[in-house]
Amino acid sequence: MINPRKPAAPAARKPKPMDKPAAKTTAPEKEKEPVKVATGVQNLAVTEDEDGMRLDRWFKRRFPTLALSHLAKICRKGEVRLDGKRVETASRIATGQSVRVPPLSVDAPKAPAVKKPAQSEADQRAIKDMVLLEDRDLMVLNKPFGLAVQGGSGTKIHLDGMLASLANERGERPVLVHRLDRDTSGVLLIAKTRKMAADLGEIFRSRSAKKIYWALVEGVPRPAQGRISLYLAKGEAMGDQRGPIKGRHGMEERRDIEKMRVAKHGDEDAQHSLTYYAIVDKLSPRCAWLSMKPMTGRTHQLRAHAEAIDCPIVGDPKYGHGDEDRRRRADPNRNIPDGVDQKLHLLARRLILPHPRGGVVDVTAPLPAHMKRSWELFGFDASQYDPILDAPEE
Repeated sequence: MINPRKPAAPAARKPKPMDKPAAKTTAPEKEKEPVKVATGVQNLAVTEDEDGMRLDRWFKRRFPTLALSHLAKICRKGEVRLDGKRVETASRIATGQSVRVPPLSVDAPKAPAVKKPAQSEADQRAIKDMVLLEDRDLMVLNKPFGLAVQGGSGTKIHLDGMLASLANERGERPVLVHRLDRDTSGVLLIAKTRKMAADLGEIFRSRSAKKIYWALVEGVPRPAQGRISLYLAKGEAMGDQRGPIKGRHGMEERRDIEKMRVAKHGDEDAQHSLTYYAIVDKLSPRCAWLSMKPMTGRTHQLRAHAEAIDCPIVGDPKYGHGDEDRRRRADPNRNIPDGVDQKLHLLARRLILPHPRGGVVDVTAPLPAHMKRSWELFGFDASQYDPILDAPEE
């Protein structure tokens, strides 16, 4: 019997055809906790490659996930010992010393990104083909035209990345000692360990390394042998003017902020640069084969110096005369024959420096293919005496 005071339950609404079931929601996945690795007391020897390293950097290298705050704490408590003595995080360590490492609980290091075997093997073969000299401490490579030494915007393939293929089981890999522009060919020095890189870097900073470059330049400089001493700065001239400006012929040009410019002593960022040069051979008045010895190592130094004496390096898009018609109007007698490849004609020809272990490193690179063709075209003999050897050493 129906109770008249109690309303009947409403009938369930049938879903309309357009109704959609509510989307299922899932709880967000929790990030995986890092895996902890416990170690016992260890007494670890300082290797030759770690000689002179700060203790905190040594720990960062051996235990990359150890917090520096924890390292400072265990050093203060005397739990870390160097040859049995208390030590601070900033202390320097030496080859053969023993570091006592107390029990640690650290995060397991993430697995490093590994190159595909085929790419790694291809990089190894490419580097092997470049080797001019090699011993247990260093390699001297013949860097080809067009290969960047380091990465940058839009640069995916570079020598520094290729050197990762030579890393050992501890992840230690060869290190660049100096640089060459992408389009400069020739001698490039590589250290096999961090310690050797530091020793070789000090040799470069002390100017004990002698570098000789060969270049094909437009025109013939006067005198036949001389020195170029200038202050150079990056190209933000005229109040950091980066927009279009009027060029020498009334044409709009854009200020190149990556190009070095001749500056005055005292100008912001101005650095002194010095290069000795000598004409080895010439085809007057068209071109000359220059041997150049830079005494300083400024960005684009030889290219900027060649432009400064009105003899830009053949094939240089940044410091050359630029537009072909403009160059012909400037001096029709200095036309470079059409058969000359418009690649940069600059070679890091020879490198001489003391070896940190004794003796001398003295390596010469051959002409790259495009420069060899030009030398044959002009009848230049690459084996003839190089007068730059008589230039001053300072």
